[in-house]
Amino acid sequence: MSKTILLTGFEPFGGESVNPSWEAVRRLDGETLAGAAVAAVAARRLPCVFGEALAVLREEMAALRPALIVAVGQAGGRPELSLERVAINVDDARIADNAGRRPIDRPVVPGGPAAYFSTLPIKAQAAALRAAGIPAAVSQSAGTFVCNHVFYGLMHALAGTPARGGFIHIPYLPEQAAAHPGAPSMSLETIVAGLRLALETALTATTDIVETGGATH
Repeated sequence: MSKTILLTGFEPFGGESVNPSWEAVRRLDGETLAGAAVAAVAARRLPCVFGEALAVLREEMAALRPALIVAVGQAGGRPELSLERVAINVDDARIADNAGRRPIDRPVVPGGPAAYFSTLPIKAQAAALRAAGIPAAVSQSAGTFVCNHVFYGLMHALAGTPARGGFIHIPYLPEQAAAHPGAPSMSLETIVAGLRLALETALTATTDIVETGGATH
């Protein structure tokens, strides 16, 4: 029996006309991936709005009952695919979201744990991506904007369930980086290939590998 992977991306925000997270995940919609289990990808777009993004995510989780949920977001300025390790219980927006909301020092879930860790094999995913020639690394911070908001809310919803989940940040597309001189970028084709491999690795790896992945600062 096949499983479902829920793969989410975001609408554009911050003045951008495109969000590479949605452009990439929608190209994987309907694909069937093989690993330890056969899984079909269902891609969904989330609003870049505090609260509303989690409401849409929860609706899709209830409808699809996925075994694996991976949220993807844009991180302009990063040069690689970032496998996020931890989500923290803080909303602290540097800019307003797409509804004009700008929470500062507020919990994602009042009374919730300070943090949740990804349940994806993030080091195995990073190693597989690098072996395939795709820049990737474990990240120790998903920020405090809507990406972290969704990541934390996702892991809170999954707590105590057998489903696994996590978050991946991706760089700008080249056409976006052209408007941000000096910013790194990655082609859409490479991002799509990287996400596919990350999902396949999550399906295959029952435990994560042990290798250094800590930051030096």
